[in-house]
Amino acid sequence: MSQEIQVNQGELYVHFTKPTIGKVSFADLGFKKEDLILDGGFLRMVFDLEGIGEHEYYAVPTIEVEYTENMAETHWICDFNEETILDKTDHYGHSTIILMNRKKLASLEHHHMNKLVLHAEFPDPAHLVPEKCFINFFK
Repeated sequence: MSQEIQVNQGELYVHFTKPTIGKVSFADLGFKKEDLILDGGFLRMVFDLEGIGEHEYYAVPTIEVEYTENMAETHWICDFNEETILDKTDHYGHSTIILMNRKKLASLEHHHMNKLVLHAEFPDPAHLVPEKCFINFFK
């Protein structure tokens, strides 16, 4: 694949070396089930897009996150190059879909630093399902 991953306590890091086209699961990125256990209920996921070269964003860049627990409410914040592009609360369920504005992403791109950071706050410990969590950033 065209990315490198790192797993730290409470943080998942994906560094893309070139655009990964289409819908890609967290499992395809290289994450395992044990990497996606959020005992504290907090997640910080960094998608480092620095140095990927020429690319076009998917019509609606998307992050889909599915978890085994039925959560009453989850809070999601998405930053691109340290500017908040999404702040939402999702009410009740087993999954959340984050839809981003591609024009906003393109307008915030820098020459050297391009980091998309997803923060999630679950009310209880959560277990993400790597085969059912997806990103779709590029076309």
